[in-house]
Amino acid sequence: MRLLHLAAFLTIAITLPAQTPATPATPQDARNTILSTNSPVPLPQFNSIAVWQQRRAFLRNQILVAAGLSPMPVRSPLNPQVFGKISGKGYTVEKVLIETFPGFYLGGNLYRPTNGNARHPAVLTPHGHWPYGRLENTTIFSGPSLGISLARQGYVVFAYDMVGYNDTLQLPHRFGSPTQQLWSFGPLGIQLWDSIRALDFLASLPDVDPAHIGITGASGGGTQTILLAAVDDRLAFAAPANMVSAIMQGGDLCENAPGLRIHTSNVEFAAIFAPKPMLLLSATGDWTRNVPSEEFPAIRKLYTLFGQPQNIGVFQSDAPHNFNQAEREAVYRFFSEVNPGLTPPAELKEHDITAPMLQDMLALSNHTLPADALSPDGIYRQWQQLTHPTTLPDADLRLLLRQTLSVQIPAHVESTTLVAPGSHHLSPHSLSHEAFSSLTTPHGQALTLSRPGFGDRVPAVFIEGSGPVAIVVDPLGTTAALTSDIVRQLHRQHRPILIVNAFATGADTAAPIHRGTSSTTEDSANLMDANSPASPLYLAYNVSDDAARVQDIVTAIVYASAIAPHPDLYARGDAALWSTFAVAVSTAPVSLHIADMPSLTTDTNYLAHFNVPGILRAGGLPAAQHLLPSQ
Repeated sequence: MRLLHLAAFLTIAITLPAQTPATPATPQDARNTILSTNSPVPLPQFNSIAVWQQRRAFLRNQILVAAGLSPMPVRSPLNPQVFGKISGKGYTVEKVLIETFPGFYLGGNLYRPTNGNARHPAVLTPHGHWPYGRLENTTIFSGPSLGISLARQGYVVFAYDMVGYNDTLQLPHRFGSPTQQLWSFGPLGIQLWDSIRALDFLASLPDVDPAHIGITGASGGGTQTILLAAVDDRLAFAAPANMVSAIMQGGDLCENAPGLRIHTSNVEFAAIFAPKPMLLLSATGDWTRNVPSEEFPAIRKLYTLFGQPQNIGVFQSDAPHNFNQAEREAVYRFFSEVNPGLTPPAELKEHDITAPMLQDMLALSNHTLPADALSPDGIYRQWQQLTHPTTLPDADLRLLLRQTLSVQIPAHVESTTLVAPGSHHLSPHSLSHEAFSSLTTPHGQALTLSRPGFGDRVPAVFIEGSGPVAIVVDPLGTTAALTSDIVRQLHRQHRPILIVNAFATGADTAAPIHRGTSSTTEDSANLMDANSPASPLYLAYNVSDDAARVQDIVTAIVYASAIAPHPDLYARGDAALWSTFAVAVSTAPVSLHIADMPSLTTDTNYLAHFNVPGILRAGGLPAAQHLLPSQ
């Protein structure tokens, strides 16, 4: 690859033709449709195990990338503190603090059976957004009833906090400014890492059989159940409650992170666990009301492909959003089938439960965090140091960048000609009349490029010539590119030229979506606004503008490479950044020629010129430049 820094592009004036014909409007780019947590998602079609295994690997990595856990951080010592034992009929319960990464502490309770067995199966129980978290004790959810009942049934149980609840108070529950998003720093990533470390803790206990560990949780705890089951193979059985749905994906920041649900949903995430035993719990009064008739049959089809349809079950309660006694008892019955001979039938129903007092369950009641406990700023700095993507092999680094950018390499690109071939005029589509008229060629065609199945529409102008295609991208769009000196030079050389109007540039700057802003607000209301481009809720379902522009250039590279191998790519300004990342993640050889590329040396530079959540977690511009072929 030749990496050539050109002189600044110059504008020119060319004689205007007399008139231009009218042209049909281009179909709207699907990326201008705002998606949110409540946007219905088509049910996945599982027709082939081989195809699914490829999709499964992609989705699993997408979760880890969105969470900021790719590459996986080094597991530091947990330094567990287990203390304050309470004894009850058939169980004990203790307070727990573990250090999930240096200076950050997760609180919880450890329930143990007193049946005298040396080793036990175990269960993780993440909680939902109940006011008292893991210690909620109402008809909607009772954490103590769940833990005590499972312990009496023969399981060791670890009930642990969401971030910002009960004993895990070093961070608030909601955080993640646009600057922090560059580093994938948010509650979803912290909580998923806490779940992984909670599993490490449970598996390390001498009275736990690490080959028989399961998980169950509802609402936000259901989301944690789905995600941990998707990324950690150590779990043997699972029961996500009231969160596997094709019509709602979770309404809190701890359930959403930028890039998490691009072109997917909790239905596919739950399916990653197949063919291991899983019970889907749902309620008639919330967004899981269709599970027995829609989501469950779809996932069961995958289990059937694996030859194990008996390993997935479904239970629905006639109730509002909850994890009530009926649902918990359905979990007990399912877990007893997975672990036969463990539980006496009488213990599959809750009975004789008295919840201990809160101060007897809280780890920080009359107890303090260790002296090395970090402040929020210290936790953020520690998070930035947990992974080192530049140590990855090039193929893994390229995949990391590609998934951070939500870029897909199309097998082929479809093109639609907006003016019939042979017309003596370019289309004015996406161009002003003056810019359209500034270049006279009998072979110019206005096109839209698109990836089959994605609905994107990339306006472009193609000028015929001979040899490899020269792709030209200008940060101000096609109008500016058409009047640039580089296009004039390439046209004089009779090169074929593909001028690309990248997403939301040029005449498309009036598009309704401009995702990724330079705002650094950490206001909780803004973070929770699904219509705010700066919100992780928004960016969990919609890519940022800059990521969409990289995709458009990758799409153009595939299209140009099909015409003739090894195209040239010319770009200036911010478009030079988009093009650098596009070449870095591309599979086709490209010669890159850039000019006036902005410096990206600070987080503020990224917000201003290349605002893609997670991009610094993935190594940023240095990672992309590392992947560029040598000159």
